[in-house]
Amino acid sequence: MTKKEKQQVAEICRILNETYGTDYKCYLNHENAWQLLIATMLSAQCTDARVNIVTNIKELEKDIYSTGFYKNKAKNIIGCAKKLISEYGGEVPSDIESLTKLDGVGRKTANVIRGNIYHEPSIVVDTHVKRISRLLGLTDSDDPVKIEHELMEKLPKEQWILYNIQIITLGRTICIARRPKCAECALNRVCPSANVTE
Repeated sequence: MTKKEKQQVAEICRILNETYGTDYKCYLNHENAWQLLIATMLSAQCTDARVNIVTNIKELEKDIYSTGFYKNKAKNIIGCAKKLISEYGGEVPSDIESLTKLDGVGRKTANVIRGNIYHEPSIVVDTHVKRISRLLGLTDSDDPVKIEHELMEKLPKEQWILYNIQIITLGRTICIARRPKCAECALNRVCPSANVTE
């Protein structure tokens, strides 16, 4: 990274920390690793609010219907649970390789578990992180794995989990995909896309 790029990243982190704080907050309700793992699997192509409703109800397939792709999700949840019991003694593993071997678990879900349960610095590339990181000029890729690695190279390690939380909040409230509020955004003076997308 050039000196200018390093300064931009430092300023982005400073503004995000001032605006959104430095508390770790997971938007999916959970009390343990199992609950967060399943909730994250359900959250694919669905809102966290909808997942929080259905994860508190008992009949799996009927209840997860509203999260979309319910048949595939139900199959993956059952396969994942069986593998957790047979190969990991019922414990959710902490390393990315083991997590991504579980049915229905990709890097995004694995990194949610690593960051929120095991407090391992990780980058979760969801729709908000992907879109806003591109707008901020931190990546030009559409590939979530490439974006994850680029952000890991550019952001300080202690900012990785916070960046996920902060960018998700920004994407839900200010930098909304179809109607961004650039004038209200704390990052507008460091964002090369500010006011371009309005």
